[in-house]
Amino acid sequence: MKWAILGASNVAATRVLPALRECGQTAAVVLSGDAARAEDYRQANDIESATGDLREAVGGDVQAAYISSTNDKHFDHAMAAIDAGLHVLCEKPLSFDVTQAQKMVDAAAAAGVVFATNHHLRTHPVHRAARKLLAEGVIGDILSARVSNAILLRQALRGWRLDGVGGGVVLDLAVHDIDTLRFVTGMEPAIVTAVGVCQGLSAGPADAVMTSGVLGTSTLFSLHDAYTVPGAVTGFEIHGTSGTLVAGDCMRPDPTGTLRIVADGQDTNVPLETVDNLYAPGIRAFVDAVRGNGEPVATGHDGLRSVTAALAVLQSIDEGRTVRL
Repeated sequence: MKWAILGASNVAATRVLPALRECGQTAAVVLSGDAARAEDYRQANDIESATGDLREAVGGDVQAAYISSTNDKHFDHAMAAIDAGLHVLCEKPLSFDVTQAQKMVDAAAAAGVVFATNHHLRTHPVHRAARKLLAEGVIGDILSARVSNAILLRQALRGWRLDGVGGGVVLDLAVHDIDTLRFVTGMEPAIVTAVGVCQGLSAGPADAVMTSGVLGTSTLFSLHDAYTVPGAVTGFEIHGTSGTLVAGDCMRPDPTGTLRIVADGQDTNVPLETVDNLYAPGIRAFVDAVRGNGEPVATGHDGLRSVTAALAVLQSIDEGRTVRL
């Protein structure tokens, strides 16, 4: 398929364009709000054409759109692509507004196009192995979960993520944590309580957040998301009635990490499949879904659920109270 790249982003250049090409796809046009930037990006990334006009980007000889514009533009870009009959792969979060996210999902369904969310961590070998083990009941009933996604944000990325256009650490990192818990446990967040602070990178929204909550009816969870922490190891733990899964170094965009089962006095490493690129499997599944074979790795509904919970985290921070979903 030929793709429109809506947003001249770092993640498109470094992750998604290589994955598209690995899967035999073509980047036909790139859109930026700055036409000169679009042309520079086109040349640097070997894209066929460039434009500063959204209608031109989605109106040409393209069949799919990848949306990685700033978060405030996701809704307008997605709706324009859907209106043009394109299949859509949208970066998280789908929107700043749950109603808009639902409209995106509904519009795609009505138009008969595939609409997916780029929750790339679902293709991570650690996450997939953890999901399988939990489904097999290896650690018994799930009691609690803890996700650590605290990083030191690279200087090159300290732009729109730190202001109102990005939504801060919650809509960048916590939204991934939430989808990770949904994916590996199969449970939905029901209650969230969060505290957020600014630790030096941003005057607001928060650049460091801790969240506690409940999955399903009685499974506790906690999240630590920050842009301010050097040297931390990302990962998650899932605690069950007969053991614990310990996943390390597995919340970033590379297929690194380990998974261990700690049970009955034993600490056992879990063998993991080899994956070179976390984005390519998602592209392949998306293309297969367009051809009528299966579903995307993360559907539009998955994106709707993750952003609904992430916005509840922001609401909890703003209002200083527990929020029920």
